[in-house]
Amino acid sequence: MNTVKTNGITLAYRAWGPEHAPPVLLLHCRGADGADWARIAERLATGARPRRVYAPDLRGHGRSDWLGEVPGAYAYEAMRDDMLGFLAAVGVERADVVGHSLGGTVACLLAQGAPAVVRRLVLEDVPAPLPLDPPRPPAPAPDSEPPFDWAMLRATDAQRNAPDPLWWDHMERITMPTLVVAGGTTSVIPQDEVAALAARIPGARLVTVGGGHLVHEARPEEFLAVVVPFLEAPAATSRTPS
Repeated sequence: MNTVKTNGITLAYRAWGPEHAPPVLLLHCRGADGADWARIAERLATGARPRRVYAPDLRGHGRSDWLGEVPGAYAYEAMRDDMLGFLAAVGVERADVVGHSLGGTVACLLAQGAPAVVRRLVLEDVPAPLPLDPPRPPAPAPDSEPPFDWAMLRATDAQRNAPDPLWWDHMERITMPTLVVAGGTTSVIPQDEVAALAARIPGARLVTVGGGHLVHEARPEEFLAVVVPFLEAPAATSRTPS
């Protein structure tokens, strides 16, 4: 594990692959941490075209700082700014970004707000940031301490129920090649929401791999089979809808 200080907090991260290889930033789902990507990261780092892979723990997860009930501590925008600072701290000016669920929404905000930093974007089973109807009820308190800050869960639930409308309005600002990977009918995420997100991003390509919400864990080979060619494709062809 390595750490960097950025945006007023300490972020822990894992890294794989040659230091000067093309960089990839992997952002995990809610409740997980950077280790969730280990299997995919190792393959990306040692493939025919090796990559330098970074998998940070988002704030409130794993070994990154837990911030408790500080107002705004778990705003998605704060997580976006963490990633912008993280890339600067590790010396990366531009990276391919792969985000799963919560990490995918953070990746969208990064792509909207700092498009020069994101070369290509992959979104794994990410729902459209639209208000939930009915709202998600409060999660019951855990019987034992989870591997993430419970305040983060409450804060992100509130934002999932009533997201900032600008997140949706600004999806059209995502202009880099974008691939949306869907988990299929067994996912806990309504697939019409994933499709709506793909339709909102100009030129985005939607591919259903299946395996449920944890696509890269349930079907790593199939996930890599669509993600690796997308990351390596010329820009002129990587945004062709399928």
